[in-house]
Amino acid sequence: MNAFKIGFIGLGLIGGSVAKSIHRIFPNYTIIGYDVNTATLKEAQEDGTLGHYTTNISDIADCDYIFLCAPVHYNIEYLKTLKPLISDSCILSDVGSVKSDIYDAVKELGLGSHFIGGHPMVGSERSGYDAATDRLIENAYYFITPSPDAPADRVEEFMTFIGDLGAIPIRYSPDEHDKITSYISHVPHVIAASLVNLVRHADSPDGIFKSLAAGGFKDITRIASSNPVVWEHILLSNPKNIVNGLKEYIELLNKMIYDIERNDAKDINAFFESSREYRDSIPNNTSGVIRMQYELFVDIPDEPGALAKVTVLLADAGINLKNFGISHNREDEEGVLRLSFYDTDACRKAFDLLADAGYRLYNR
Repeated sequence: MNAFKIGFIGLGLIGGSVAKSIHRIFPNYTIIGYDVNTATLKEAQEDGTLGHYTTNISDIADCDYIFLCAPVHYNIEYLKTLKPLISDSCILSDVGSVKSDIYDAVKELGLGSHFIGGHPMVGSERSGYDAATDRLIENAYYFITPSPDAPADRVEEFMTFIGDLGAIPIRYSPDEHDKITSYISHVPHVIAASLVNLVRHADSPDGIFKSLAAGGFKDITRIASSNPVVWEHILLSNPKNIVNGLKEYIELLNKMIYDIERNDAKDINAFFESSREYRDSIPNNTSGVIRMQYELFVDIPDEPGALAKVTVLLADAGINLKNFGISHNREDEEGVLRLSFYDTDACRKAFDLLADAGYRLYNR
């Protein structure tokens, strides 16, 4: 399959990362890119990811696989352009976190035999091709949501291809995908933003709530810092599942209010016990739809040079720090110094290095 040709429409964080992974794993494959940003295309060609690029979308129509990695409403327009141009054997895929809209378009356009949707469960606080890496999808779950009309052998072929890139392909229908992501991603983002707004409205003029929220509260609401425009589109693209999830969440809150008001210690305890058991059973060795944080907490003395000793140890070992800070509110965590890393390997190496140096550390 040395002549295999793969096209990309959109080379942002996800599209760029998938393209880079393909280039690393299958260097003999031809990768052609289309993006409205010509500078991105030139960068991707210069670093070797793209064999060539085009500003005319029809130039990628002869590809074996075409990944649509633009926002959903743009991808739907690209489908309309590609329909009369692609070969009978071409497979189209996307990387979107909501499937209902694009599958409605696929059905309307009669492209079901060509479409095998996808969604790598990855993300980053950064965006664009500059943030893309050839390891982003490695060990990450990758939803495969084939159209009912997609040939079974092509679906298996595509799933094998995604697995060869280092991801973990999981097959679900588009409807099942949208329900799952609504509960584990979309609803939690709404809840996190609601919690932040709850505290914002309750805060005093001197901002003491904000100052004291720097510990555990900021952790559990981290995803509230996501792009508002992106979440506007997601909520409006998956309304039924998200509304159902929020209604069920409200029922849980109302039940807790009821238990508190009638001093029901047994049910209150059961509520927290069941959530603790379920959370502790969630695996740590794979990436989920909400990106992981790679952090350590370190006890250091309050004396001159204490912080510098830690950072110098890490620098001398070639371990790159993403961020660091002092935790003034440690109600929900131990360790005064908070160290943040870009990946699990760096976090693990830092833990071993600092432990060997005699520091007391706490991992998430």
